[in-house]
Amino acid sequence: MNDDRTFNYAGVFDGHLACGRKTALLIVDVVKAYLDPASSLYAHAESALASNERLCAAAYAADVPVIFTRVEYQADGLDGGYFYRKVPALKTFLKGAPLGAFPDSLQPRPQDVVIVKQYASAFFGTSLATTLRAMDVDTVFITGYSTSGCVRATALDALQHGFIPFVIKDACADRHPAPHEANLFDLQAKYAEVIDEARAVELMAGGDRG
Repeated sequence: MNDDRTFNYAGVFDGHLACGRKTALLIVDVVKAYLDPASSLYAHAESALASNERLCAAAYAADVPVIFTRVEYQADGLDGGYFYRKVPALKTFLKGAPLGAFPDSLQPRPQDVVIVKQYASAFFGTSLATTLRAMDVDTVFITGYSTSGCVRATALDALQHGFIPFVIKDACADRHPAPHEANLFDLQAKYAEVIDEARAVELMAGGDRG
């Protein structure tokens, strides 16, 4: 049996999506919990943070809407349901907890949309899809933490809600390189386009979208 993933996927999961008419930058849960080495959710995400900072600046320069998400739970965690019960580390995101805040170097501006969520996908139980449609956005550039969790869930739901998902690999991070790489591979194969930061900046600036 051939164990090479590229061989097994060739001709089956090698389609591509083109960038649409109007894009938005969706920054998923880039918060202190993933950046503080003392946090149980620390994801060695510093280089991805720097990529997000550059992408955010590029989006502002190109007049591309920027949307931030973060997680927050009520004191008893009931609004997190079984997800909150399954992952004890989500207590990090109880309302008012400092690790749930955005890092100082990547703060939303007054014109940015901030989505507060309780589950992995930024679309589940939120106004995100309606907001994107009101903006006439058809393509979302997705970044954030973690690749195997909230980024993957958000990219899948973007596709299922009728948006074209582009995941920017340089601006994503996970607790371990194996799930990071495996999920990027699978997203590219089935649900999204996985691109690098330079290509994202080019597309936001109106570069070749074919």
